[in-house]
Amino acid sequence: MLLALLILWLIFNGRVTLEILIFGIVICSGLYVFMVKYMDYSPKKEIGVLKRIPLFIKYGITLVWEVIKSNLAVMRIILSPGLEAEPGFRKFRVDLKSPVSRVTLANSITLTPGTYTVSLEEDEYVIHALDLSFTEGAEDSVFVKQLRRLEE
Repeated sequence: MLLALLILWLIFNGRVTLEILIFGIVICSGLYVFMVKYMDYSPKKEIGVLKRIPLFIKYGITLVWEVIKSNLAVMRIILSPGLEAEPGFRKFRVDLKSPVSRVTLANSITLTPGTYTVSLEEDEYVIHALDLSFTEGAEDSVFVKQLRRLEE
């Protein structure tokens, strides 16, 4: 994090001189000490996050893929005159531990076309779907599986 702060300092200054570099090191070091002492930040957490970067990338790719698949499913419903959609609400529970993971799942559901997270309370989700077939297996979806791996 200290290196990231220093790089940002240099980018925002627009040029690199010895004076700017020295001031940057002093200011960024002070900010880093403040973060560790008062903001519950630790280098151990940073290393844990860095180790999980491939999982974050995989989750992003999965999200994009699911959005594409949902777009095609919604288009099929809209463009097929004989195909009737069955809209409705679905309630389910997921055993994700962290609030960040629960909110990420809710946002991922909302980002996929045809579904919308109406409510999230503790571990209970209420989602509205353009067609209830979109909600099949929501409690054990690919999003849930990858978020569980990210929580480890």
